[in-house]
Amino acid sequence: AAGTMSGSGSEEPQPSQAAEDGQQEAEQDWAAAKAFYDTQVTQRVRPPKPQNAITVAVSSRALFNLVEEQRIYEEQGLEKYVEYQQNNENVILKPGPAFYFVKALERVNARLLELYPDDEERFDIVLMTNNHAQVGVRLINSINHYGLTIERFCMTGGESPIGYLTAYLTNLYLSADCDKVQEAIEAGIASATMFTANKDVVYSDTQLRVAFDGDAVIFSDESEQIFKQQGLDRFFEHEQLNENKPLAQGPLKGFLEDLGKLQKKFYAKNERLNCPIRTYLVTARSAASSGARVLKTLRSWGLEIDEALFLAGAPKGPVLVKIHPHIFFDDQMFHIEGAQKLGTIAAHVPYGIAQKYQKST
Repeated sequence: AAGTMSGSGSEEPQPSQAAEDGQQEAEQDWAAAKAFYDTQVTQRVRPPKPQNAITVAVSSRALFNLVEEQRIYEEQGLEKYVEYQQNNENVILKPGPAFYFVKALERVNARLLELYPDDEERFDIVLMTNNHAQVGVRLINSINHYGLTIERFCMTGGESPIGYLTAYLTNLYLSADCDKVQEAIEAGIASATMFTANKDVVYSDTQLRVAFDGDAVIFSDESEQIFKQQGLDRFFEHEQLNENKPLAQGPLKGFLEDLGKLQKKFYAKNERLNCPIRTYLVTARSAASSGARVLKTLRSWGLEIDEALFLAGAPKGPVLVKIHPHIFFDDQMFHIEGAQKLGTIAAHVPYGIAQKYQKST
């Protein structure tokens, strides 16, 4: 709102002053916490400040396979569920759909810390779960068993996690609960519902691979609206007319940007050929008829994508099998299901006009 009240005298700036004071207090809190931490002798790397980190919040059902536990909760209720979790707290949970993605984020962190030991611009994984605290021991035992570095836990005891996601300046939220994901998207947080692959596949353990659909994921659903309402020919015509007008941003643009920032840190150390992050655009658009606008939009944002695959309506599943991404983001369940069948871990972004055209899941 700055600038809208020009010439209104000096009685206006209190709100921003309060915000500034709050910011200063928060900085002092962090400085005090860091000073305390620095006096401790520990081999562990201190978690970064949320302002500097790329915070990825994952739910317990995204990180681990809790299908059986969820069934107990739905059929027998909360008390029996908590009792079951406590009785089994030394039984290690199996990996869930976000597990290998989280492992890949941690490997990127390890490489970043080698190159930039004092820099906090790296991934910070937060476990964001509406589980009750009594279930925490089993989650901690499983996290330690796999050697994951997840220091921050929010266990909200049935309450919505959205306020905490905002407080942690979350860059990406992954959950198995489509209602929570919808709520997060509506609050402006990049978010997706995780789906387990129907086959076990081998993931790269040297490179984080992230695949994105274009419309309604990296970009807004402006063009998809024309396609859904007026058909393919009108869509092609619209894209060619607007080839030099960048598309508006979609919910995952910020996360692609975050990945790009980290890639540049590797490039700056001459690691381009050995970069542990690779990004893919996998779109149903056809290159000749509607590809230029997408590529020019990315260029106008100053973003690079490593590989762009324009499939001209062909199924995405077979291409994704070749890529082996740790995660694939799409706004249409039809593509998610196709990817799942062939063994890709897919994440549904409930954003844009496509949601009106698909059965709710």
